[in-house]
Amino acid sequence: MPKNEEMDTVVLTDEEGKEHEFAVVDVIEVEGKDYAILLPVDEELEDEDEGDAVILRIETDDKGEDVLVDIEDDEEWEKVAEAWEALLDEEDDLDEDFDDEDFEEEDEEDEDYDEEDEEDEEDEDPGSGKEKK
Repeated sequence: MPKNEEMDTVVLTDEEGKEHEFAVVDVIEVEGKDYAILLPVDEELEDEDEGDAVILRIETDDKGEDVLVDIEDDEEWEKVAEAWEALLDEEDDLDEDFDDEDFEEEDEEDEDYDEEDEEDEEDEDPGSGKEKK
């Protein structure tokens, strides 16, 4: 499942038979297995879980279709959760680096613009709005 601007959604049924919609935020690979990172779309679930991600393993059923499976092994779940957190940290670091570089470039552009403006203003006749000859 590729990551794109328009997120895919899945509907999961809980123990009580109630359906809940989740956005597929990302798919990551850990130790050769794929895992889906999901966030609740339902307002009800968002309030209860406060935006906590749900992590499910992606397996292939007998028909060759992808199915989402609960991770029952605590050690496996911890490894996947740590991998997801590490990815988030890397993205945060990249975003910060990009923002810092972008900010520095904007400052340089502003300085260049200010110098050009001053030169243009010196060449203009203040009363006429025309350049001096």
